[in-house]
Amino acid sequence: MQPFSVCVFCGARMGKNPAYKMAADALGALIANNGWQLIYGAGDIGLMGTVAKGAQAAGGKTVGVIPVHLQQREVAKSDLTHLIVTENMHERKKIMFMNSDAVVLLPGGAGSLDEIFEVLTWRQLGLHQKPILLLNTDGYWNPLLALVDHIIAEGFAEGSLRAMIEPLETPDEVIARLREASA
Repeated sequence: MQPFSVCVFCGARMGKNPAYKMAADALGALIANNGWQLIYGAGDIGLMGTVAKGAQAAGGKTVGVIPVHLQQREVAKSDLTHLIVTENMHERKKIMFMNSDAVVLLPGGAGSLDEIFEVLTWRQLGLHQKPILLLNTDGYWNPLLALVDHIIAEGFAEGSLRAMIEPLETPDEVIARLREASA
């Protein structure tokens, strides 16, 4: 039986706030401490590398998925439990998502937004019921949540869209929600 698997989307950069790195490290360790498997973008830099190193330091299983064209740019991590190299970004997202039981979004940029919005769209269309959790460290995702509220207010989505995204403030809150999902 496969362990409960958590897909983490996040930045290939650290960002300016040191709290982002601390949260990524803590989340990786907590995923491992719960006996779960981390599925992430396979990079060894930025928050991506941090969450993987946190999981590895706690003895966790790590699965990285990276497109061939990003192996050098994102410094593909070579000491993972399993590394999957894809042809393109879409295949990366699909493999990460299909092999996970829940999705967590940490701070990140355009790539992270692309990843989370595709997963959110699939949920909106009824293609899955996996939890979509936002680790909203120091309010990083508040503008995104306001945008989703604006989309709903302007009539471009049902109110149910907002309930499909669960913002949580700390890695411990994310883990508590993941425990519910894994039960």
